[in-house]
Parts: sequence; structure tokens; C-alpha cells
Amino acid sequence: MFDRRFVTYFDWGLLGLIFIIGLIGLVTLYSAVTSATLTPQKTLYFKQMIWYCAGMTGMVLSFLVNYKSLYRWAPAIYVVCILLLIYVLMMGKYGGGARRWFVLGPISVQPSELVKIAVIISLARYYSKFSDTRGFTLRELFTPLILTAIPFILIVKQPDLGTAMVVVLIAGFMTVFVKIERRSLLCIVSACTITGPLVWFLLKGYQKKRILTFINPDRDPLGAGYHIIQSKIAIGSGMIFGKGYLKGTQKELSFLPEQHTDFIFSVFAEEWGFAGSVVMLFLFLMLIIWGLNIAYRCRDPFGTILAVGITAMMFWQIFINVGMAMGLMPIVGVTLPFISYGGSSIVSIMICVGLLMNISMRRFLFE
Repeated sequence: MFDRRFVTYFDWGLLGLIFIIGLIGLVTLYSAVTSATLTPQKTLYFKQMIWYCAGMTGMVLSFLVNYKSLYRWAPAIYVVCILLLIYVLMMGKYGGGARRWFVLGPISVQPSELVKIAVIISLARYYSKFSDTRGFTLRELFTPLILTAIPFILIVKQPDLGTAMVVVLIAGFMTVFVKIERRSLLCIVSACTITGPLVWFLLKGYQKKRILTFINPDRDPLGAGYHIIQSKIAIGSGMIFGKGYLKGTQKELSFLPEQHTDFIFSVFAEEWGFAGSVVMLFLFLMLIIWGLNIAYRCRDPFGTILAVGITAMMFWQIFINVGMAMGLMPIVGVTLPFISYGGSSIVSIMICVGLLMNISMRRFLFE
């Protein structure tokens, strides 16, 4: 029997905010895939609409199932996602210099997007189970370290440094939120300071080149620096109010690389200008604040930490993607939530929205 409390306590404000951002995403994607100098890729736009429908289904399912049941299923979810990552490395579809997808009938699935959710659920389960007021010690942080390190290594092997970085940032944000014992925090900071420079020697050639290009894009303006330079030109040429919808020249002449995925913010900024960009970023800020407010008002430790992890995932993806477009971050291939083209990305982010609605509603049902 349908429970009327689902309607009474449903988070309509969050749904409305997601609807507005998603509509902006579809409008921007349509512009990005209709370049005059290349064969129009309108099929990507229709595929994105299908993915949005799939994402809505995932959102409804993740909303209807009590989020507290994820506490019990967290180990199984984590193991399944890790097995999918291993399968991708062995049998996955190869493209663009990476092996990140596996084919499932007519669609390609990127399991690293689902792994982010699995890590958030697993860490929320662990931290809610063992948290106390003094904070976590180094010994107690060993399990979260393993839970984060395994998917991180597997994703780097694909290679997909951007997604691997997001996984680490999510885990770090959640760990800081639940509190680290002071002496352990000092040890972690000292270790990162000492070993940080050594990471440079572990990076591949193209990864080092991206970082050097980030520092100085003009060192290779027609090669590695081309992406950042063209993105900055597109954003700057939008000026205050933009060139108008479907009138962006950088986009229209296909100067912008990956304009429907990594650099879709540049497409939006060129057409809608500084004013439009401020509106988009304000909507994203509202989304982040909304997620943190859900976490703050939840009385269940597992729900609180879960909401913090989901909000952290959205924040870091927005921060990195917009930072890439503006030349403030290295190019690492992170999509802009709800805006960039990508089926797995849309489905995973919509599932996360459903979980936020789930937590928001059930704090009323079980108080």
C-alpha cells in the first residue's frame, strides 16, 4: 500500500533544483553537439535524454528503499564494484588510450562512477560504527585506507587519474568530517608532506605533461596546452552577457576539444557570459548547501556521514571541472555533474540525489 508520508515529507525543493540544473545541462549539451564544422552529433543529445530517464529510475529506486538497509549491504556493494573494476581491466572496452568501460548490450558502462558511491557507503558504514568524540587514530584509519586504496589503484591502472583523484578527495573529506585524533592528524600531514614530491616519479609521461602544461600552458600551445588556451579564450570571449545561445564561435568552429564532456562549462560561459556562469555556479552552490543541510539535520550517524560523502562527491567534481575549464586545475577528465555528456555519470549522480532525498525524508519518519 502506498504510504502518503512519501508525498508529505518528500524533498520537493531538492527535486526542483535538480530539474533546473538538469534542464540547463540538456540545453547546453544540445549546443555543444551541434557544431557547424563537424558532423553533428545530435545522437549524443538523444542518448543523454535516455540516460536521464535511466537516472530518474535509479533516483526513484534509491529514494524508495530505506537508506538504512545500505548499512547491511555495504560490503556486498563494495565487493561487486571492485569486481567490476577488475573485469574492466581484463576484458573492458579500449578507447582513447584507456580501458574504462565494459559493453552491456547496446550500452557502455563505466564502473568507476559506481565505485564512488560504493566507497561513500562503505566509509559511512565504518565511520558511523566506530566513531567517538576523541577522533580516529592511525590504527583505526587503516581500514578506510584499504577501502580507498583498492579502487584508487584499480582506477589509476585504467588509467583514469581524474576519477581516482575524486575518490581520494571524497574519502579525505569524509575522514576529516568524522574527526581525526590530533596526533594522528599531525602524522598524516607530515607523511604527506614528505612523500608528496615522490608521487611525481610515479606519474606517467602524459600525466607529467598535463601538470607542466597546467603551470604554463604556453610551453606547448599547439599540443598539450591547446585545451586550456582554447577554453580560456571561449570563457573570456563570452564577456558579461555572452554571445547568445548557439552563437559561440569557439564551439561552432570546434576549437574547443571535448566540448560536450570535459569543457562543456566553456561552451556555456561563451554563450551566456559571466552573468550566466554566476547563475550556474550559484545553483551548484545551493545544491551543495542543500546536501550539507540534509546531513546537518539528520539524527542518524550513518545517514549524516552518507549525505556528507555524497555532497563531497558533487562538490569536488564541480570544483575540478570548472577549475579545468578556467585553467586553475590540471586537465584530468572529470565531468561536470548534470551538465556533461556521460551515461554512467548521469545515472550515478541521480542515484546519489535519490539517496539525499531518502535521508531528508526519513529523518521525519523516524524521529
